[in-house]
Amino acid sequence: MEANFDLKQLKYDDRGLIPAVVQDAVTGEVLTVAYMNEESLKISLEKELTCFWSRSREELWLKGETSGNYQHIVSITADCDYDALVVKVEPDGPACHLGTRSCFTHTLAESGERKDFSLDLLMELIRERKDHPKEGSYTNYLFDKGLDKILKKVGEESTEVIIAAKDEDKAETVYEIADLTYHVMVLMIEAGISLRDIHRELASRHVIDKKVKQEKSAADLGPEGGEKG
Repeated sequence: MEANFDLKQLKYDDRGLIPAVVQDAVTGEVLTVAYMNEESLKISLEKELTCFWSRSREELWLKGETSGNYQHIVSITADCDYDALVVKVEPDGPACHLGTRSCFTHTLAESGERKDFSLDLLMELIRERKDHPKEGSYTNYLFDKGLDKILKKVGEESTEVIIAAKDEDKAETVYEIADLTYHVMVLMIEAGISLRDIHRELASRHVIDKKVKQEKSAADLGPEGGEKG
C-alpha cells in the first residue's frame, strides 16, 4: 500500500505519536482510537494491517498478532491539519480487548428526536430475532414459515416497488423500497449472507467497472492519442 502524499507532512505530538481513529469500512462504525508513530505507520502500510504504538507497554503492537483479530486496512486518511488519521478497515473480529466489536459501548446521551440507525443495526436486530424468538414478532413469523414464505414476500414487495415507481410516486416508492429492503435482509439472514458479503461483491464490481471504463477510454483514442473518427 502506497501513500498518496508525502508522509513527512504528518504532524506527530511531542512523543512522536499521531492519533488514529479506526473505522469499519463497511458499516462506518468507530471501532477504536489508538496511536501510531512513524514506524508503526510504515508497518501498517507495508502489511496493510493496523499496527500501533502501545503507550502503556511502550512497544509496537500489531493488532491481531496474538488474538487473531487482524484489521485489514482499506484506506488511511489524514485530517486537514495532518495531525490525526482515520483508518478504515475490514476487521477479522472484535476491536476491543474486552471482546466487544467496538471499544465504544457506553452511551452517554441520546437525542429524543434523532434516532441512531444503520442497516448493520437492523441486521443485528433481525439476527437477534432468529436466534432468540420473540412472541408476536413479524420477523419471527417469517422465519417460522420458512424460506418459501420469505421468498414470496420478497417477490410481492418487488412488485409493489415497480408499481409505485411506475406511478412516479416518490413517497410511496421510498416506502415500498424500505419494505423490500427489510424482507431482503430477512432472506439474507436465513441464507447466511452478511452485509459485508454484499459490500465485497459490489466493491469488486466497482473495480471491474472502473477498469472497463479505462479500457473503453483508451479504445476511443486513436493510435496517436487522438479521438477516433
